[in-house]
Amino acid sequence: MEKKQTRTSLEQELKAAGDATRAAQVARYFKTGKGEYGEGDIFLGIPVPVMRRIALKHRMLVLADLQKLLDSKIHDHRAAALEILAVQFTRGDERLREEIVRLYLRNTSRINNWDLVDGSARPILGEYLKTRPRTILRKLAKSKSVWERRIAIISTMTLVWAGELDDAMEISEMLLDDEHDLIHKAVGWVLREAGVEDRVRLIAFLEKHYARMPRTALRYAIEHFPPVQRKKALAGSFDPS
Repeated sequence: MEKKQTRTSLEQELKAAGDATRAAQVARYFKTGKGEYGEGDIFLGIPVPVMRRIALKHRMLVLADLQKLLDSKIHDHRAAALEILAVQFTRGDERLREEIVRLYLRNTSRINNWDLVDGSARPILGEYLKTRPRTILRKLAKSKSVWERRIAIISTMTLVWAGELDDAMEISEMLLDDEHDLIHKAVGWVLREAGVEDRVRLIAFLEKHYARMPRTALRYAIEHFPPVQRKKALAGSFDPS
């Protein structure tokens, strides 16, 4: 008889899959030192594919258990919870999707590193907003929390992939003066994808905002440009041809 999958069994399997040496390396990579953006976070040292495999075995956990995982001090617990929430959102009915989004927005303080944001904002909030008003994006983009601001811009990626660029362009413009490198990268990443959909519109945006744009954001945004056009863009010359 197959063993029942519980929150306890999930935590036990994650712990067993951990590696202390890898955990120390990952902690440094995710900037957990004093004064860094991931200060104090605890890692078990689990490769992402392994974490996902364990999480998916436990994809039927109830929201109350997922909330407890989000409350955990251990990064891998929170990552597993978000992985499960994304799967449940994809497969859930309208009522469950509403509950998941409410839980997600209540827990933005626990979605507190770029990997947690990037793995969850698109399949949960981004998908949800494809058929709903996007007011929440402006609210998040104005937040003092770097993670809420990153959720705002990364969520628009889903809309871009659906051919809707307006929100991505607006949120990108709102965040151009952001001081955090993690936001510069996210803005550039989203603009790059917007350019795949509409290169002319991206070039118009870059030309208009060139003087304000952080160099990191600009470099990410023009990654798909041919080398000559990319060099010109870095110097402020935007030839659409």
